[in-house]
Amino acid sequence: MGDIFSALTPWQWALAALGAYLVGISKTGIAGLGIFSVALFASALPARESTGIALLILIAADIVAVISYRRQANWPQLVRLFPWAAAGIVAGFLVMGRIDALTTQRLIGAVLVTIVAIQLWRRARGQVLLSLEAGERPHPLLAAVTGVSAGFTTMVANAAGPIMVIYLLSMRLPKYVFMGTTAWYFFVINLFKVPFSYGLGLINADSAPISLLLIPVAVAGALTGRVLIRWIDQQLFELLALGMTLIAGIRLLVA
Repeated sequence: MGDIFSALTPWQWALAALGAYLVGISKTGIAGLGIFSVALFASALPARESTGIALLILIAADIVAVISYRRQANWPQLVRLFPWAAAGIVAGFLVMGRIDALTTQRLIGAVLVTIVAIQLWRRARGQVLLSLEAGERPHPLLAAVTGVSAGFTTMVANAAGPIMVIYLLSMRLPKYVFMGTTAWYFFVINLFKVPFSYGLGLINADSAPISLLLIPVAVAGALTGRVLIRWIDQQLFELLALGMTLIAGIRLLVA
């Protein structure tokens, strides 16, 4: 991969630090920022390597989120999703092992643009894609499609957040149960991804020091996320994040 650490400019470090901070906030406060942080990492760092660098940062923020919401999770939902998500991660691993850096960059850009388009379409409709009565079990096919899609997307681009948001919102979970379910889901899934990312060379001696330097920034974001959300208009902030992510995704597609 080369020595990425020494090649980064101050501007790239600033973008990566902002991405790490927003990762933390997205884990404990504003979930919509997660996809924007993915775009920042892919813009500040080589697109392929950014997924491995971001993974260790995500896990650190996941730990804070799990501690914050450790008793508030819907485990039946998680048990239904985990096997399918694992299958999606394996599929993503196989794809990542067969494509070059430019194709990875374009793939991440396509994932970001597609997810933003889905999010904006959902907002325009003024509702989630589907809605279940409280306590109603989702169709097994829905869990399978969501799990595989989220697993594949998180392996390729660390961008499964919007997919899970749409799915869990349809379950009408209480806010803190929603946050706890999301926290545990990504903590387990991101840990599961580590050996695959290592096998692809995305986590190595060059990338790990960058992750380690940025982890405290992500932890700071996670610790302050629940405080900041009280002072920020979440709807407007998420729309801005989606707009900036769309621009970043298009940039990755055409660069």
